[in-house]
Amino acid sequence: MGKNTEVSLRHLLIYQVYVRNHTEEGTFNALIKDLDRIKDLGTDVLYLLPIHPIGKVNRKGELGSPYAIQDYYGINPELGTLEDFKNLIAQVHAKDMKLMMDIVFNHTSPDSLLRFQHPEYFYRNQTGDFANRVGDWWDIIDFDYTRDEGLWKYLIENLVYWTKLGVDGFRFDVSSFLPLEFLKKSHKAVRAINPETIWLSESVHEEFLRLIRNSGFECLSECELFQVFDLAYDYDTHVEFEKFLKGEGPLEDYAKAIMRQEVIYPKNYIKMRNLENHDFGRIAGMVDEDETLLRNWHAFSFFNKGATMIFSGGEFSASKHPDLFNKDTISFEGNDLSPLIQKLHIITTHPIFASGVYSLKAENGALVGQYSEEDKTMVGIFNVSKGQGPIVLNTDKTAVRNLIDGELIEIKDGKLYLTYQPMIFEL
Repeated sequence: MGKNTEVSLRHLLIYQVYVRNHTEEGTFNALIKDLDRIKDLGTDVLYLLPIHPIGKVNRKGELGSPYAIQDYYGINPELGTLEDFKNLIAQVHAKDMKLMMDIVFNHTSPDSLLRFQHPEYFYRNQTGDFANRVGDWWDIIDFDYTRDEGLWKYLIENLVYWTKLGVDGFRFDVSSFLPLEFLKKSHKAVRAINPETIWLSESVHEEFLRLIRNSGFECLSECELFQVFDLAYDYDTHVEFEKFLKGEGPLEDYAKAIMRQEVIYPKNYIKMRNLENHDFGRIAGMVDEDETLLRNWHAFSFFNKGATMIFSGGEFSASKHPDLFNKDTISFEGNDLSPLIQKLHIITTHPIFASGVYSLKAENGALVGQYSEEDKTMVGIFNVSKGQGPIVLNTDKTAVRNLIDGELIEIKDGKLYLTYQPMIFEL
């Protein structure tokens, strides 16, 4: 990111799609038919999991992982053709959205084209065999960026190819494993073609980073990655988030982890807030499909400082996590949170949510956040544990209007009493 990333990117709503499982057909053309609905949510960026041909050697499941790529220039024929993909890009742009691709530059499938064309690009273990640095990723082999500069040139040219084709952004898989200088060169090459290309980093969890470094390998911290990327995943708070949901840790720890980001990252840092994605479980399943908790968590995800991502099906409270390695069509028939998502996106595109001074705390089982800028203050209260009791507000007002549902909220002696409804209001 550096100093040039615009904080307005905090307004983004990103919609994540696994094309194979998004529709029964599992194709680009079938996805095009759903673009109007996706756009109506308020979506700014359509983000696709990898779309390339999948390797056959050591394949996981029947269809394999989209992260075990065989050909970086190819299109998985199960999804459609290159012309179909170009048409998808055109249709996304026609609806005033951007299209983001998932980029996997840490590893390939064992039978990738590069494995045979350029074996010198790959990491080898102590016995000289092609291998990977993470044992349970047995369906892939890793690149070795120190062996041949041709690898850098090849991958940068690949980014340039997709950028010229009309792709507007890149999500880098396990970006922490990639050399910082390579990322900087890639960024420069892509931005020379499209200065507005969005760069999203999937960094790794704290314990995972420590494990990789202690195993003798390089692994970038998120602070280092922010030198290049505009946005980063929220994995540095995910441990506290999951512990709270499982009843293993206090809500206060989660709030403190979020506020820690205010001092360890650059002032214009942007986190991509998401309650679920293709790697970890559905929020609906984690809260036993409780509608009250779902509404509060989604409202907080939008209010929390940063961009927001919805994993397809999440807008319909899908509780089943789709299989990454097999055909497993997502259900869009559950509790429809689309009107709430639409409203939240409209509310949080106010400039204060990008540039205001942010604070967050846990109080009586609720997350209480605030943005302040000049003479304006916006408050959010999210009862994520069905708590009871008062929330103390620094105000003389006797009532405020909830921007989410339009209801009047009573304040007595500077105290607001919790309900089960998420609240966002101006003080």
